[in-house]
Amino acid sequence: MDTADRAHAPVVVAIDGPSGSGKSTVSRAVAARLGLSFLDTGAMYRAMTWWMLSNDIDVDDAEAVAIACGKPVIVSGTDAAGPTITVDGQDVSGPIRGPEVTAKVSAVSAVPAVRARLVELQRGCAEVAPRGIVAEGRDMGTVVFPGATAKVFLTASGAARAARRAAELRAKGVDEATIAAMAADLDRRDAADSSRETAPLAQAPDAVLVDTSELTLDQVIDTVAALVEERAQQPSAV
Repeated sequence: MDTADRAHAPVVVAIDGPSGSGKSTVSRAVAARLGLSFLDTGAMYRAMTWWMLSNDIDVDDAEAVAIACGKPVIVSGTDAAGPTITVDGQDVSGPIRGPEVTAKVSAVSAVPAVRARLVELQRGCAEVAPRGIVAEGRDMGTVVFPGATAKVFLTASGAARAARRAAELRAKGVDEATIAAMAADLDRRDAADSSRETAPLAQAPDAVLVDTSELTLDQVIDTVAALVEERAQQPSAV
């Protein structure tokens, strides 16, 4: 895939999967390798949840969330080398990863009005990406970018996902009690995201399934990057 190809047909890579499957790490690495922008859509839902909690909105009241969701200004920086997320101009990349947001993000992301607003922002990010974008989340291939150049559904065993999540949190200095609680929350979040009525977590029919349980990170990155290279040479619906 050369620069001329990208200039004429911007690449959109949709990477979906459950928590702990490696979506963020793999997506950033693939974007960096191929010179594409990177979009962490999960961070956008976390940012919305953080704003709701910070403004005393009852996140279990879908109507209240729907009414308020148009208020925060959420901006995602899409540089794969250093992605950012701000709310009303404030850097929230740290606060949105806390246990309070993690516990409530599924409830907020299930509200149709929230998804409608953030899907619009996500598509906007892709439209201005100079060479194309790698977008990761839970409905990229099924809802946000149904005509993506390449679609990947990353998965892994429950044990592998829990271990990865714990290692990630430990590296950030999170205490062991919080790590245990957040790791145990993976199954609940997956169940909530898979069963919600609006844009549930699901593998798109034309997505390539990649089970990362027994693969090294480099192997997963190589697999996804090769798929993108191959699909980028074919006619795209994007």
